[in-house]
Amino acid sequence: MQKWVYRFGGGVADGDATMRNLLGGKGANLAEMSKLGLPVPPGFTVTTEVCTAFYSNNHTYPDELAQQVNDALDLVGQSTGKAFGDAKKPLLVSVRSGARASMPGMMDTVLNLGLNKDTVEGLAQLSNDERFAYDSYRRFIQMYSNVVLGLDHDRFEEIIDDYKDAHELTVDTDLTADDWKAVIEQFLSMVEEELGKPFPEDVYEQLWGAINAVFSSWMNQRAIVYRRLHDIPEAWGTAVTVQAMVFGNMGEDSATGVTFTRDPSTGEKRLYGEFLVNAQGEDVVAGIRTPQPLTVAAAGENDAHMSMERCMPDVFNELVAVFDRLEAHYRDMQDIEFTVEQGKLYILQTRSGKRTTKAAVRIATEMVTEGVLDKKEALLRVDPQGLDQLLHPMLDPNAPRKVLGTGLPASPGAASGHVVFTADEAEAKRAQGDRVILVRIETSPEDIHGMHAAEGILTTRGGMTSHAAVVARGMGRPCVSGAGSVSIDMQKRTMTASGHVVHEGDIITIDGSTGSIMLGEVPTIKPEMTEDFSKLMQWADETRRMRVRTNAETLQDAKTAREFGAEGIGLCRTEHMFFDEERIMVVREMILAEHEEGRRYALEKLLPYQREDFADLFRIMAGLPVTIRLLDPPLHEFLPHTEQEIQAVSRAIGVPESVLQRRVQELHEFNPMLGHRGCRLGITYPEIYEMQTRAIMEAACDVYSEGMDTTIPEIMIPLIGYGKELEMLREVVTSVAEEVLRERQVPMQYLIGTMIELPRAALTANEVARHADFFSFGTNDLTQTTLGISRDDASKFLGEYQGKKIIERDPFVTMDPEGVGRLVEMGTSLGRSTKQELKTGICGEHGGDPSSIHLCEGFGLDYVSCSPFRVPIARLAAAQAYIQAQENM
Repeated sequence: MQKWVYRFGGGVADGDATMRNLLGGKGANLAEMSKLGLPVPPGFTVTTEVCTAFYSNNHTYPDELAQQVNDALDLVGQSTGKAFGDAKKPLLVSVRSGARASMPGMMDTVLNLGLNKDTVEGLAQLSNDERFAYDSYRRFIQMYSNVVLGLDHDRFEEIIDDYKDAHELTVDTDLTADDWKAVIEQFLSMVEEELGKPFPEDVYEQLWGAINAVFSSWMNQRAIVYRRLHDIPEAWGTAVTVQAMVFGNMGEDSATGVTFTRDPSTGEKRLYGEFLVNAQGEDVVAGIRTPQPLTVAAAGENDAHMSMERCMPDVFNELVAVFDRLEAHYRDMQDIEFTVEQGKLYILQTRSGKRTTKAAVRIATEMVTEGVLDKKEALLRVDPQGLDQLLHPMLDPNAPRKVLGTGLPASPGAASGHVVFTADEAEAKRAQGDRVILVRIETSPEDIHGMHAAEGILTTRGGMTSHAAVVARGMGRPCVSGAGSVSIDMQKRTMTASGHVVHEGDIITIDGSTGSIMLGEVPTIKPEMTEDFSKLMQWADETRRMRVRTNAETLQDAKTAREFGAEGIGLCRTEHMFFDEERIMVVREMILAEHEEGRRYALEKLLPYQREDFADLFRIMAGLPVTIRLLDPPLHEFLPHTEQEIQAVSRAIGVPESVLQRRVQELHEFNPMLGHRGCRLGITYPEIYEMQTRAIMEAACDVYSEGMDTTIPEIMIPLIGYGKELEMLREVVTSVAEEVLRERQVPMQYLIGTMIELPRAALTANEVARHADFFSFGTNDLTQTTLGISRDDASKFLGEYQGKKIIERDPFVTMDPEGVGRLVEMGTSLGRSTKQELKTGICGEHGGDPSSIHLCEGFGLDYVSCSPFRVPIARLAAAQAYIQAQENM
């Protein structure tokens, strides 16, 4: 017979902390604490396998379950000297959920289960406190009716409030036993009236109703959303724990509380918690009464008498000993729930406590100093994604705010500024010293200067991997994208949200960590790089195998990345250097030229700009590798599109409007993603790549002549699909590079490689590698070409299609191991089968995603490259990936 029920309590247990997957976090820890001899009320856990069976078999249970539950319930009664449903010595139980991953507040709980009109009298006699018994009964009816029967909690609160008003009573504690009896009658009448049947008196019906409710709550909306946000698989299911009730509401010598063994906000080693005298657990979180501090230090001398340390000193000392023991046993900060029943302490739950990233870093590093953890364990204790909290400004949590609407939290951090609706206006206002928020329906590459000038970006369209989101993350700018509730009127220069009209020049605040859009300026808190953070990063660097580079093409981005520990540049997108107002005109002149001679004339004007750009990057990255991608996007992206823009460009460069319009039509791309771009552009117009190669090599020679550490330029040719394409363009690049080195008489190495961003390139990587010194996997485009769908369309359609879930995660954020991941692995393996020393890395969005970095470690890549503000995230994730890979060997 399969075991579906595991017991605990009285110093023994069927399970332990290692059985988290089967018993859930709560059940496993209750079993572990029982074996440690801690004062845990006895009970039993119905396993997560029952939850799986429940959903697999049309909400029915295994045949053996009912008997196993009854047997376990009898043993709990024997342990407590009570019996379930007994009118004289009633056993009351709590029924709680317990998934293997903590999901606080997401699923349902029922307390005081087992009370009815008979057992409530037995409880009154047993406790010698009639008021306590009927207070517990009304709590049970209220909670059970809400959780199991589906009645609104507020309906019961209204009855209590009306009763207090009618009898001139102020707070719940003013109600006597007779008062609660009268309220209970109203409760029961309302339930029967609403449901057409009486509240269940049978205690076993109550029990199975509660068990059903907990299992059903695994699929309630808030639990589904929580799982999606925290990557918790639906298949894990939840366990149900049934435990003998202990009562914190049995008088002034009883209490209930919650504490952390360290401060969850700062990580400081001090008790952080609160309690309530003569209360049950829900009172602490419901806000009905103001909780009291545990320690004198937290209360302050004036209110020291309110602390548990003073008013219950013996219990407090016992509690402190339990806290110390649990933290030492679990080797982590604990979140502990406890109850004191008439002077006796009971521990109801322990779990590793939720904490801010700042606290997580401090706790991990201090536990190494204390000898509790080694460095590798400490590195595994910090969530890399959470480091975003430490790298960007955050809203002051105490500041008032008026929220206008929400969008997607596309790039973390918070910023305030004057609303502007065009990139040009953003740049102009910034030049005048104003802080601005660039508000657009959606952004395009032509907005790059305005995005750089803005404090933050807000778009009404686009997903988490839209142009605005990707570029903003790269720049370290806060961004809220896809704010569909916001409408923009470009003619009136207004945006409307929640019925409020915001004019150009008005101030708004955006929070790219939450997606909130607020009216006016909300103060922010600057991030601080603590000594603990530096220590953790040092340990990560000592541990990891893969190098971490950055994606950068501006001076500021490169400097920021170096400050965050980047070990070179893995992607410099040269097209981003062309959108400056002065340069874009020269680029357009080159595009509009009828012959090669005219194109070369325009390119000569661009050469000095490019040379200085590259020299700046080489100086900042002195001695570190810099990978420069030659021009990639189709030429139409550099041309004006609207009639107004065409007129302006026509006047600026002296080309007739008709010529401009004709060229725009000629270069129009029906599918820009797969059109005339990348290496195909270089084959058609080799003079573009010749100019860029000369600029790269001359810049490297200039920096070398300044006596700085030599950087080995890595020249990357984009969008290769055939080995022959790379072979042809390698000859073009080599010819110019060698010519420059002869002219300058400088002995310098350089590498020529390609970006693998087409599935065909990955599948034929053994052929491509014959002509490459390195591969850089461009996972943004590789994902798009593999899926055959754009980023924004993926966000719209792949997650939910006709109401059905297709994928769990956005493939443009987290690498799909069965899709793009497999192509990266295959491309690396095939490439190295031809050239064993082939250097490989990735430079798409996945380079800053911890899950994707773990895959890259498994593929044996040499480096990942990510946006500057994600460099610390990648450093820590790379260390964690290496540690876990070694453990699994």
